[in-house]
Amino acid sequence: MVAVLPQDFVDSVVDWGADLGYIGLAAVSATEAVLQPVPPDPLVWLMVLDADSSFHIALIVLIATFSSVAGAVVGYLIGGYAGSWFIDRFVSPSTAARLNALTFRYGAAGVFIAAVSPIPYKALAWLAGAGNMDLRLFVIAGVVGRGLRFGIAGFLLGIYGESMKSSMTGIEGAIIFSIVALLGLFLFIPAAKWWDDLIDESE
Repeated sequence: MVAVLPQDFVDSVVDWGADLGYIGLAAVSATEAVLQPVPPDPLVWLMVLDADSSFHIALIVLIATFSSVAGAVVGYLIGGYAGSWFIDRFVSPSTAARLNALTFRYGAAGVFIAAVSPIPYKALAWLAGAGNMDLRLFVIAGVVGRGLRFGIAGFLLGIYGESMKSSMTGIEGAIIFSIVALLGLFLFIPAAKWWDDLIDESE
């Protein structure tokens, strides 16, 4: 469903963003929604774990959310002016077909799905701009989707982050890892099938 990036590259982007603090978070979040491939999630997690108050956690989530949506609006505008050029060069035909089906079938809800999931949000922004989707609905769906994506992670890590880090050693850590891996597998299989079946919508 998503490309696997070299870990060294991801780490370098996350470290760069962390060194710049909130400005780095905004830059990574915005540019990921336009073109660059590293999602802001690892940086959000890192900054939340280092946050010393609920206010700072909320600020991290808000910056990531609105910067990401602002970047997606830039992607939307790019799609409106050069959508086919970008799509042909940066999106595989099968992914473009699925994203077209997603917007055709679900509309603004499709944007929400892409914003809250690993589906390529930037590519959907290009397609939404090329297809002249209502910009207001695009922004609202993006804010809600990205807000949930970053907000849920921020909430859980803010509450359980330290205890999760301390428990991820020994047999207890192995058990927790196994449970999470199994749950992820049960969620991934139907999600992957649904994503693959979207191709039928464009035929």
